[in-house]
Amino acid sequence: MLALASLSGAADAAWARDGAPFADLALLGGLALDSEAREAARGLIARGREEFLPDDPLSFADDELAALADAPIRPGLNVRSTAAGPIREAAATCARHDAVLEINAHCRQSELCAVGCGEALLRDTDRLARYVAAAAETGATVSVKVRTEVDGVDLPATARRVADAGADIVHVDAMDSEPVVADVAAAAPEAFVLANNGVRDRTTAWEYLAYGADGVSVGRPSDDPAILRRVARAVDDWDRRAEGPSAPARNDGGVRE
Repeated sequence: MLALASLSGAADAAWARDGAPFADLALLGGLALDSEAREAARGLIARGREEFLPDDPLSFADDELAALADAPIRPGLNVRSTAAGPIREAAATCARHDAVLEINAHCRQSELCAVGCGEALLRDTDRLARYVAAAAETGATVSVKVRTEVDGVDLPATARRVADAGADIVHVDAMDSEPVVADVAAAAPEAFVLANNGVRDRTTAWEYLAYGADGVSVGRPSDDPAILRRVARAVDDWDRRAEGPSAPARNDGGVRE
């Protein structure tokens, strides 16, 4: 699988459509859901970051996901919240659209961490597990976006905990600790592991896949067709290699039509 990782303030339905010829999943967002997360997003905007800050986050999510109903790519939504209730509501919206609900336990901006969003959730696994369980109750496919290199955080143990709570996908920003992907995959073998950070070509994609990732995601260059084409071909070539020499090749070297 090739996924397009959310880019705050840029990953919308139009962005997902542009990437649809190459990828299987597009994670829109990030979207701040509750008042505390929205206030943190305002702080980010004030210092020059792009953020989605619609008046009604759930209506915005519903509209963006609906706009992809006929697109040849599965949508998802990366969200931030300081409470489980808004997570549950967003997950219900995703479930109606057969979209993935992704809980953001990844962003490291100080404004978000100060209110308990993003990376702060990695240090509060009880709360993170409650968020996952609340989302899973709706029937949505649940992903958790995490990162390596957070002091005091045992990421494989966190992956095990969120998988037990109902997470279907663990989306790992490996930073400069790529081998941790193997530890996460071993700790939560029933979860689908997406590996992220620096995925640009065959070499970088195959490194993560060799560590046991089930798929990779492209972040900042997700609007660059040349990079997406290279990565899509690499993923398809890896899949055919795993299936054996008799596996048929897909059209255009594996690039999705």
